[in-house]
Amino acid sequence: MARRLPSQPPVLPGFSHMHILGSGGFADVFLFEQNMPRRQVAVKVLLSEVVNDHVRQMFQAEANLMAQLSSHPSILTVYQASVSSDGRPYLVMEMCSSALSERYRRERIPVAEVLRIAVRIGSAIETAHRAGVLHRDIKPSNILLTAYGHPVLSDFGIASTLGGTQSQDAVGMSIPWSAPEVLLDESSGSIAAEVWSFSATVYSLLAGRSPFELAGQSNKSADLIGRISKGKVQPIGRSDVPRGLEEALRRGMSRNPEHRPGSVLELVHEFQAIESELGLPQTPIEVAMDDWALATVSDLEDRTRVRGLAAVPDSPGRRRRRGTASTVTPRLDDGGPRSSTGTAAPTPPSGRMQTLAWILVASAVLVIALAATATYVLIKTNTSSIPTVTDIQADERQGRMEFNWPDPGLQDGDSYQIETADGERSIQRAPRFAVDGNPGDLVCITVSVNRAGVNGPLSNQKCASFLP
Repeated sequence: MARRLPSQPPVLPGFSHMHILGSGGFADVFLFEQNMPRRQVAVKVLLSEVVNDHVRQMFQAEANLMAQLSSHPSILTVYQASVSSDGRPYLVMEMCSSALSERYRRERIPVAEVLRIAVRIGSAIETAHRAGVLHRDIKPSNILLTAYGHPVLSDFGIASTLGGTQSQDAVGMSIPWSAPEVLLDESSGSIAAEVWSFSATVYSLLAGRSPFELAGQSNKSADLIGRISKGKVQPIGRSDVPRGLEEALRRGMSRNPEHRPGSVLELVHEFQAIESELGLPQTPIEVAMDDWALATVSDLEDRTRVRGLAAVPDSPGRRRRRGTASTVTPRLDDGGPRSSTGTAAPTPPSGRMQTLAWILVASAVLVIALAATATYVLIKTNTSSIPTVTDIQADERQGRMEFNWPDPGLQDGDSYQIETADGERSIQRAPRFAVDGNPGDLVCITVSVNRAGVNGPLSNQKCASFLP
């Protein structure tokens, strides 16, 4: 199929065009040099033939989302978004490499490296989901590498917002990594569909092909859609891929969305557990936990919008401040308090009213105390049934400290939460944990069992030193 010629690079004040980086169904990407501060950047420019008022509005919304999410270490950084003088919207982004999308088809990527990439990209997707954002186009070519080799996720739904302007060829590029319910128009996108696409992407990095490609057979769009709709995933075909990893990816690509993990984070936890089973240090999960870090753009605009003071009600627990017109000051000439403006101050409550007020206060205190006691008893009852990890052992092997412990009686759905002395936390199913270190380093961990979102009693802290 003939490829189209790239469009003309836009004229951008403060930037110098260098050369074309790539072309897609909706945009071209150019290498520019920013004059101040001086650095190389990638500029993605929409094609003039797909631009209309609707596309401009959607592009602006997507640019805002990318800017909001790009603070995540595994999401591509966006520096600037605007419209060029010829009317084409563009994004100025961090310069990254697309080498991974070529490498996985050319060579076998080690399992340990794929797991590290999967945990980091999964953390990015989970953070986006918690902010209410679906990516809609998760695939290997949208995983780029920074200059330091860190994987980052790019293109948050920019192509999908173009709706009917998409060409069939452009849609076909993403078919191998699209969930069956999306391909069959049963869903326009969901977290379950993103779990499927994420699983298919990790599978591809391991297998060197998409999950439903068959060697020596026709792999046209119609063929792939037919195989995906049946949901029969081909074996990866690598002896070094753990069975548990292949099973996790198979569940992630279940034909029935209800049979998949409930979130990308669940799948990431399974990847961490497999890292531990292989004796690898767990890749940290990077998910924003604070509300301010997950606020959507519309939330931030709403919170900063100025409103009339008269329309703001008093909130519970907030001290009401009287205005200066009603500030009470003592007057000694007539023995009674008056306001600073000379008007009479409110009459103090009578003794009967004071007594009633004290009764109400005492009742409220009693209710709060009883509620706190009940809550404590409930938590105590719930946590007392969760087993405690004991007898943690440590053994140094090849520059890595490996901790392990006997199963205290985990049930289905239970997991271990491990916390190191420096505050790093990890959730996993395997009763072992590995930490890298240098000669003479002291490492300490505590372990608890998490059941239905509640952590049980902490184990005794186990510390071990690397040999000098």
